[in-house]
Amino acid sequence: MDETGTDTMAAAETQIESESERIHRWRAEELERAGYTSSQALELALRHDVDLHDAVDLLRRGCSIELAMKILT
Repeated sequence: MDETGTDTMAAAETQIESESERIHRWRAEELERAGYTSSQALELALRHDVDLHDAVDLLRRGCSIELAMKILT
């Protein structure tokens, strides 16, 4: 705890979670913009093994959303 009684480690952990949430939200927005539905975009955004650029490029190259989801998941 610091002099104000605040647990600085807990505050840092909260900040890290917030950053992670912002990244997931941004990834989901980019995937929706590319053409995925909201639920598909969220599913892909939360997966660390799915490369955002690969997911977007599949659709840009003419891959159907259904096939892209099969490839990526």
